[in-house]
Amino acid sequence: MTAIQKKPDNPIAHLTPEDIEQIGVELDAIRQEVIDSRGAADAAYIRKVIGTQRTLEVGSRAVLLFSLFPPAWLVGTAGLSIAKILDNMEIGHNILHGQWDWMRDPKIHSTTWEWDHVTPSEQWKHSHNELHHNFTNVIGKDNDLGYGIMRVDEDQPWQPFFLAQPLWNFFNACFFEYGIAAYDLELRGAVKRGRTKDPKFRAEAKAVLRKIRRQVTKDYVVHPALSGPSFLHTIAANFTANLVRNLWSHSVIMCGHFPEGVETFERRSIDGETKGEWYVRQMLGSANISGSKLMHIMTGNLSHQIEHHLFPDLPSNRYGEIAPKVQALFEKYDLSYCARPLVPQVYSAWHKVVRLSLPNGWLSQTTPRNAPQQLVKLYRMTTGGPRVRRALQRAAA
Repeated sequence: MTAIQKKPDNPIAHLTPEDIEQIGVELDAIRQEVIDSRGAADAAYIRKVIGTQRTLEVGSRAVLLFSLFPPAWLVGTAGLSIAKILDNMEIGHNILHGQWDWMRDPKIHSTTWEWDHVTPSEQWKHSHNELHHNFTNVIGKDNDLGYGIMRVDEDQPWQPFFLAQPLWNFFNACFFEYGIAAYDLELRGAVKRGRTKDPKFRAEAKAVLRKIRRQVTKDYVVHPALSGPSFLHTIAANFTANLVRNLWSHSVIMCGHFPEGVETFERRSIDGETKGEWYVRQMLGSANISGSKLMHIMTGNLSHQIEHHLFPDLPSNRYGEIAPKVQALFEKYDLSYCARPLVPQVYSAWHKVVRLSLPNGWLSQTTPRNAPQQLVKLYRMTTGGPRVRRALQRAAA
C-alpha cells in the first residue's frame, strides 16, 4: 500500500493533465444526469426504507418482550440486528450526507436527523463529510485510513506494537460505534496534545457522553425493564444486535478503503489539487463490493464505495444505476476498478491488516521451511532497538 507517488509503476503515470481534467468533466456530466432526474421515485424509496426499518425495530422489540423463550429471542435479535444495520447504513449515513436534503422534508434532512449510534450526528458530519471525504486516503490527513491506530502504509516505520494491530482492529470492530465516537471526538489527538481541558473539546466530550447515556439507557435499561421476567434475555439480545451491527458496518467500511488494490496518497500530493485530480484520487482510493440488490441495501449502498466517494451527496439508490458508467470511464482511461464479492474483499482487507502489522516483506518471505528462522528474526526486531530493526529490515529488502 505504498503511497501512489512512490510506486515505480504509478497507475496514473500514463494520464496527461488534460486526461485528468477530462475525467472530471465526464464525471460531472454523470452527476448532473442524476441531479436532473431526482424525483418522486427516489423520495418514495427512502420513505419506504425508513418505514420498513421502523416497523422492523418496533416488531422486533415487541417480540423481545418474550425473549425468555428461545424462539422469540432468536427472531427478535435477528430482526433488531437488521433494523440497526438499516438505521446506520442505508438511512442514517446517507441522510447525514445530505443525500435527501433536496426533498425539503424537515424530518429527513441532514440538519435534523439523529441516528441509533453513540456518536452525535453533528460530530460525525464534521469528521466524516468534511475531513474523510475531502482527504480520502491521504496519509496524515484522512483519519479513516486506519482510524489513527493502525499502520496503513509500508513507508510508515514498523514498530513492535504494530504486532497487536489485528487484535485491536478486531476489538474496534466489536465496539465499532464507540471507536467511531472516540475518532469523531479526536480523543487520541486531544490526549496527545494536552487539549482535554480545552472548552471546545470538553463541550464535544459532554455531547458524546450524553449520547452514550441515551443509547445505553434505551438498549440496556428501558427496553429490558419493559420485558419483565425477560429482562436479562433482552439485555443479551440488544447487546448481540449492537455487536452484529458493529461487525457488519466495520467490515463494509474496511472493504471500501483498505483492501489490496486501493491506493494511498502523500500529503503533499494534494497541494493545489484540481477538481479532476480530486476525482481521480477518489476513484483510486476506494473499492466496491459486488453482490445482490439486498446486499447493496444492507451496506447502505457503500458497496458502491467508488461511486459514493465520487458523488457523496447523490441518493444512494442511484449508485447502482451509475456504476456501469463509472466503470466504463475507468476502462476508457486504463484505470483499475477495484471490486470483489464480500468475502474476498473482507479477506483482502484483513490480509493487509496482518501484513502491515509485520515488518515489510516478512509475511511474503515466510514459508513453512524457513518459518523458524523468520520467527527468530521477528523476535530480534521486536526486542532490539531501532538500529537493530533498521539493519534487519535492510538485510531483508
